[in-house]
Amino acid sequence: MDDDLTRIRERRKQELAATMKNTDKAATVINVEEMHFQEFISTHPFVVVDFWAEWCGPCRRIAPVMEELSREFAGKVTFAKCNTDDNRRLATQFNISAIPAIMLFSQGQLVERIIGAYPKEAIREKILRKFPIR
Repeated sequence: MDDDLTRIRERRKQELAATMKNTDKAATVINVEEMHFQEFISTHPFVVVDFWAEWCGPCRRIAPVMEELSREFAGKVTFAKCNTDDNRRLATQFNISAIPAIMLFSQGQLVERIIGAYPKEAIREKILRKFPIR
C-alpha cells in the first residue's frame, strides 16, 4: 500500500513539474531580430511572428493576445515578436507597410499574413487553418 502511494505521489509530482515547465516555456513570446530570424523560423516547425513598433497603439493591444495564444498553443506553435524599427531589413523583406503585421511560418515558409489588430478568435482560427495541429 505504501509503495503504491509513493509511486502515485512521484508520478503526480512529475506530471506537475512537466506542466509547470510547459507553462513557463509557453508563456514566452520570443524577441527575434534580423541576425537570427531565418534560423529561428527554420528551427521551429510552426511560428507566429508579430511585427510591431513601440509607438504603435494597435500593436500594444495585440501583445497580450499573442501572450494568451502562446500559452494556448504551448508545445505546438512558437510565438515571436519583431520590432520593425530595430529590424528594418526584415520589414522590407516581408513588404510590411502597416503594423501590427502577424506572419505565420510553416517549416520556414510564409503561409499567412494578418495585417492589423484582429481579435484573438480570428487569429486563432487562421493558426488552426494554416498549421496541422490539433
